[in-house]
Amino acid sequence: MIINGGRPLRGEVTVSGAKNAVLALLSATVLAKDTCRIDNLPNISDVSIMLHILHQLGADVKRVGRHAVEINTRYFNSGVVPHELTKHFRASYYLLGALFGRFGHARVAMPGGCDFGVRPIDQHIRGFELLGASVSFEENAVIALKSEQPSGAPVYLDMASVGATINIMLAAVRARGVTIIENAAKEPHVVDLANFLNSMGADVRGAGTDVVKIHGVRELHGCDYATIPDQIEAGTYMAAAAATGGEVLIRNVIPKHMESITAKLLECGVTVEEFDDSILVAAPHRLQRCKIKTQPHPGFPTDMQPQFGALLATAEGTSIISEGIYDNRFRYMEQLVRMGGDIKVDGKVAVIEGVDHLKGAPVKAYDLRAGAAMVIAGLMAQGTTEIEDIEYIDRGYEDIVGKLAELGAEIRLMPVVDAIRDVKVAN
Repeated sequence: MIINGGRPLRGEVTVSGAKNAVLALLSATVLAKDTCRIDNLPNISDVSIMLHILHQLGADVKRVGRHAVEINTRYFNSGVVPHELTKHFRASYYLLGALFGRFGHARVAMPGGCDFGVRPIDQHIRGFELLGASVSFEENAVIALKSEQPSGAPVYLDMASVGATINIMLAAVRARGVTIIENAAKEPHVVDLANFLNSMGADVRGAGTDVVKIHGVRELHGCDYATIPDQIEAGTYMAAAAATGGEVLIRNVIPKHMESITAKLLECGVTVEEFDDSILVAAPHRLQRCKIKTQPHPGFPTDMQPQFGALLATAEGTSIISEGIYDNRFRYMEQLVRMGGDIKVDGKVAVIEGVDHLKGAPVKAYDLRAGAAMVIAGLMAQGTTEIEDIEYIDRGYEDIVGKLAELGAEIRLMPVVDAIRDVKVAN
């Protein structure tokens, strides 16, 4: 990805469906034995891979335009989901809960995805065991679950894990009896999954609070459903507008979901105006420093930490970011330093001394959100920035190049072969 920076973003951009929500919804279609239609589907690589997995396991998958899909899982089978399919993204582990919820057994290879520290699935495994599953680890890192009759149970999570909350919900909706998840995650996509399951005939209550209660039902049915807008994509464009000193109207958002992000932009001196389903962001002056600590929802999301790291690189004063979720999410900071940033990282804390400007440089996208941070840094920087490994960015942002170009960014994709040829010519 090639960006010629220094141009304020101006105009309107429409946010796609939520990546983190839709992957759970697609997994949940396994439970229906019927046809589900999902609208507001983001056209990203993670969705394409999940649809491929469902098709490989016997689902009838029909794309309806770019942003809708119909999935019939009546003839779905419970075969193993191999590492070749799960290695690309972490949310593939939702198939454990969905397959176990439908068949009482599941075999799924350990998931892949972005690497920013240890992300164990012990909370998931413990939840499955409490629902009656015997858990084993087989050859090629396959996790196997089996139960004669999954049964509801009280489940207390040691930490408010989004993945574990979702997986236990998927496993419990058709289990016999009542499941109560305490210390449940409260993120918007947990609520979206609960609403989807209830549209299919489930009985899930309390999503969005600390306690989720699930009354198991015998059968689920198909439904039509629209995915919520992507909170993190919206936040990324809010940060990009502010970082470049621009003015952007972001459409298809739920302002309530954006409150923690909006609060930090306001602290930085950004003007933020909320409407029913859109947000206007404007930054006519240099941004001010702020302090950020990532926390579970409704706190500041860890998935927005890298974007704000880029934004604060040129904010006036000293900013401090504390990462409260993951162990190794500051790898992207070394790329900002390459671009002229004044940043020191000590464990899970980064201290950022704002500089006058960043300078374009060759950088890498280490993971999905770090890639978004590099895009924002490139948009801010003087000169040309080249971003490698942009397949990470494609995992979570639909047509980010086209959307930014519509806002006035000078941005384009270059095939790797052409990039190598240009380097040879220059040498």
